[in-house]
Amino acid sequence: MARYSDANCKLCRREGMKLFLKGNRCYSDKCAFDRRGYPPGQHGNAIRRRRTSGYGLQLREKQKVRRIYGILERQFRNYFERAERQRGITGENLLQELECRLDSIVYRLGFAPSRKSARQLVRHDHFQVNGRKADIPSYPLKPGDIVSVREESRNLDVIHEALKDAGRGSELPWLRLDKAKLEGELLERPKREDIPVLVAEQLIVELYSK
Repeated sequence: MARYSDANCKLCRREGMKLFLKGNRCYSDKCAFDRRGYPPGQHGNAIRRRRTSGYGLQLREKQKVRRIYGILERQFRNYFERAERQRGITGENLLQELECRLDSIVYRLGFAPSRKSARQLVRHDHFQVNGRKADIPSYPLKPGDIVSVREESRNLDVIHEALKDAGRGSELPWLRLDKAKLEGELLERPKREDIPVLVAEQLIVELYSK
């Protein structure tokens, strides 16, 4: 399957904001965006800020969301079309679909330091949903679904270190985290105000509606 394999920090620099793609490193003084907050490339530091067109703003918002969630273009378009068919606000539906992926829930609960790490842990069969093996990162969760660390994986340092450093699950009202049992539950589909992602999703809707 196709995937992005270049440096993640380039993506933050290209979008002009932190996308928090590398976990704790993004909060440290090693963060490449803090040290070099200009676009990547040989002449990135010399590029003058130009006035961005309406299409350019829409495109950048789409790219931000794609990169935050680690989604390729075709898959992202499928999520948008699914969100468009649902009742309610399309942009909010889109973010809900992305947040309810298994890898996103694993990250939000604090079992992994980043979505990329969460995706890898899921693929390596370290989690289960409602007591059954789940190794597909894009697996969609529904309210009431319980995500737990498999018995064989309960001693993994990466999971315990992530929980110690993050504890994200306890901060979100649509998730329940039980650190002692190493499990969490999706209580409800998140409301837009409870999704901590700084993007203007309406611009994405306008882009795809042309």
